[in-house]
Amino acid sequence: MKQKTCILVGAGLRGMEIYAPYALEHPDELKFVAVAEPDPVRRERFAKAHKIPAEACFKTWEDLLEKPKMADAAMIMTLDRMHFKPTMAAIDRGYHILLEKPMASTPGECVTIAEAARKSGKLFLLCYVLRYTPFFSTIKQLLDDGAIGKLISIQHNENVGYWHQAHSFVRGHYGNSEKESPMILQKSSHDMDIMLWLAGKDCKRLSSFGSLSHFNSENAPAGAPLRCTDGCPHIDTCIHSAPALYLTDNIKWPTSAISNFLDYESRLKALKEGPYGRCVYHCDNDVVDHQVVSLEFGDGITAAFTMCAFTNEISRTIKLMGTEGEIRGAMEKDEIKILRFGSRESKLISLKGVSGDHSGGDIGIMKEFMRLLHADGSEKGRSSAEKAIQSNIMAFAAEESRLTNKVIDMDEYYKRFL
Repeated sequence: MKQKTCILVGAGLRGMEIYAPYALEHPDELKFVAVAEPDPVRRERFAKAHKIPAEACFKTWEDLLEKPKMADAAMIMTLDRMHFKPTMAAIDRGYHILLEKPMASTPGECVTIAEAARKSGKLFLLCYVLRYTPFFSTIKQLLDDGAIGKLISIQHNENVGYWHQAHSFVRGHYGNSEKESPMILQKSSHDMDIMLWLAGKDCKRLSSFGSLSHFNSENAPAGAPLRCTDGCPHIDTCIHSAPALYLTDNIKWPTSAISNFLDYESRLKALKEGPYGRCVYHCDNDVVDHQVVSLEFGDGITAAFTMCAFTNEISRTIKLMGTEGEIRGAMEKDEIKILRFGSRESKLISLKGVSGDHSGGDIGIMKEFMRLLHADGSEKGRSSAEKAIQSNIMAFAAEESRLTNKVIDMDEYYKRFL
């Protein structure tokens, strides 16, 4: 297999630590030849790991993408609100593209990217990695094979996890929708996408409800200071204590996100000075901590989605109901149960042995990206711009419904941005 080359725009956790290691593990298939990253520590680490010369290391995406095309593909892994401009520039330069979800931070930008990607004729995959998990791929095949007859309804839960909510969506980058994205877009567009894929029909209508109920100043314990390290009287009993989460012997994620340096002193300094040491009840967060979405797809298929922060585990669970049976699944347990009506027996499919982030979805999309890259973009892929844009638009519509208390007609909503 001929080696392909790639540039990386954004050497954050997803870009540098999730997708890019594929090149180190499969050097015969992929090599990174340039990087753009504003953080000098992360830029230098990436360059060292991938043996990128200094002249191919850039502080900004503009500096990199103003250069003539220097690789086969571009991975765009910036923060959400920075997706649009570098993606459009990479399309204009003629790169094949792997873009982190969501596609962009406004519906209009999503439509523009999707149309530009279509016209380019190049490979374009959006990182809706659930489509590439063995778990959801198996469920999709079961539905296509008629294992439960005609699909009638879907119940899907995203159990965020209380500490994950506090880390990523209260203290972290994604806690404030004005700075990044609303929760339904940043976190749960994965779930909009997987329901769309499993239903196999366009979404016709949806409505949504949710709010920020707990992580606000009204619920702060008496005497809680702005930071956990500022003499908080509850530091030993609070379930959201920053030192209890980040100052342990475990320096993997989420601890790895708080500082470029993970020795104890650097982590303590990060808690005293950075966002991750703030009291979860005294942050600038505004994204919801629970939300539900009701959806109607074509052919009368209905779906109910629940996202909730207040769960002990981080997981996704799903139930699909058809005319002849039902499917129940737990992604993190890698288990799928099929129950046929009129039968006392059920079938358990165990996918034990699946490894990797997002239950194998992250490595799954990298394998698919490389396969399609070697086909030179002649195939679209499961999460092409044309297929994945609806998931993004559904998320925007769900947020509008939540804010306006209205049912959204998807055809009418989509036409606003054409």
